[in-house]
Amino acid sequence: MKLMLEGVTLAQGAFKARYDLALEGPAVALFGPSGSGKTTLLEAVAGLRRCTGRILLDGRTLQDSGRGIWLPPRERGIGYVPQDLALFPHLDVEANLGYGLTGGGGPDLGAVAEALGLSKRLKAGPERLSGGERRRVALGRALLARPALLLLDEPCANLDVGLRRQVAALLRRMHRAFGVPLLLVSHDPAELRSLCGDVALIDGGRCSGVVTARGLAAHPIPAARRPGAPPRRLPVPAVAPWLEAMC
Repeated sequence: MKLMLEGVTLAQGAFKARYDLALEGPAVALFGPSGSGKTTLLEAVAGLRRCTGRILLDGRTLQDSGRGIWLPPRERGIGYVPQDLALFPHLDVEANLGYGLTGGGGPDLGAVAEALGLSKRLKAGPERLSGGERRRVALGRALLARPALLLLDEPCANLDVGLRRQVAALLRRMHRAFGVPLLLVSHDPAELRSLCGDVALIDGGRCSGVVTARGLAAHPIPAARRPGAPPRRLPVPAVAPWLEAMC
């Protein structure tokens, strides 16, 4: 997988971001403090944030504002698992998984449920699931859309050490089993060292460089923004519209 962003620019109020970076490999990441613009970048790649500039995935143009090209989210072939997971509360596990199901080749629902350890939970509602199970459902829904790239926003956020290890191991297994390239957001160097190759350093809506995950020790995470400073994170799009747009 090769992802390129050239002059990708967006702004809202005091927040102004410009991204110029290239990431290549089966699993890559965005690293930086909370509020640095990592999630905003993910949403721009997914087509959920209108911006200017060029975004290319494996040589395919997803957008080029200079040429008037902008592919809507459902045409980009990108899966997205947000930090809040966005499961439908009125649907059981099977129906939540099935929302991402597309026709044609690729894994079927049964294979994904088995791989994720959800086969015995298909009729359970989200309210009956553990935090780790909910994450697996959100991941399965994204995989069933057969994405060319899977975006993961803080996949191990708010989990204890044991669950973090379980989720990281699950992501490694999913990557091997289904061969979907990953782009994940994190501010945990240990998490990235276990999963990723190249890592883009993000702060203040900019990329300051690309390093290897093992080289993160030489790039300590910057301090989070000062209390009272303007937020660097744009408002999150409503859940239902982006799911409708991408599935």
